[in-house]
Amino acid sequence: MGERLDGGFDGGASLVDGVVRRTAGAWTPSVHALLAHLEAAGFSGAPRPLGVDADGREMVSFLAGQTVGNARPWPAWTHSSSALTDVARWLRRYHAAVADFVPPDDACWREGQGWQPGMILAHNDAAPYNAVWNVDGLVGFVDWDMAGPVRLELDVAWVAFSWTPLHASHVVAAEGFTDFDSRLPRLADFLREYGWQGTTDEILDLIAERLTLQLNVMHQNAAEDATYERMVAVGRDRDLMIALDQLAALR
Repeated sequence: MGERLDGGFDGGASLVDGVVRRTAGAWTPSVHALLAHLEAAGFSGAPRPLGVDADGREMVSFLAGQTVGNARPWPAWTHSSSALTDVARWLRRYHAAVADFVPPDDACWREGQGWQPGMILAHNDAAPYNAVWNVDGLVGFVDWDMAGPVRLELDVAWVAFSWTPLHASHVVAAEGFTDFDSRLPRLADFLREYGWQGTTDEILDLIAERLTLQLNVMHQNAAEDATYERMVAVGRDRDLMIALDQLAALR
């Protein structure tokens, strides 16, 4: 049976004989091609693809460390300045590693826009609940099933939104973050560590664009993907709409 791993709208994953196994989808071969590229590039902040088992479940390597799991509020490390630094540096290394990845012609992605030259393949959910942490800091991110093509600057915006954090105030308060006045300085710290060359206003505009894109993805996919249907049922779309409204007050 293996050990059930906490978290996830997809019913979670299991650790069997040291290998993570979870339900595969039409996107799994494309995601594994991306993970194989990262492995070949020497990028250590993501699982390694290990194929599909006899039951049709995808298999990836296990990243050992602490995760948020089902804890509320979240562990203190999720809102630490060191985590913010680690994630910004992870994102910079990831973008360098993925820059020359061109998806297969028959690639299928669960999220993201249609692939065009100049885009990158983003994790698309590199948030605290998908992070793995140990005493040395960020190990990497799991749950790559949402990976897909997006403009690089929108990926920076999405990760910055998740870790600053700039989600709706009631959402981040439930997760243990209440120092709202620190968010713009934290955003500046994240962007500096990443090496962002634009202005704060520009990144706030991009965050608004990325939130709007995510709302469209969520609503479009909810009709045929049970995971998105569950997200909408519990009001994740309403939370993003509130976050979008509150974003304007930061200027």
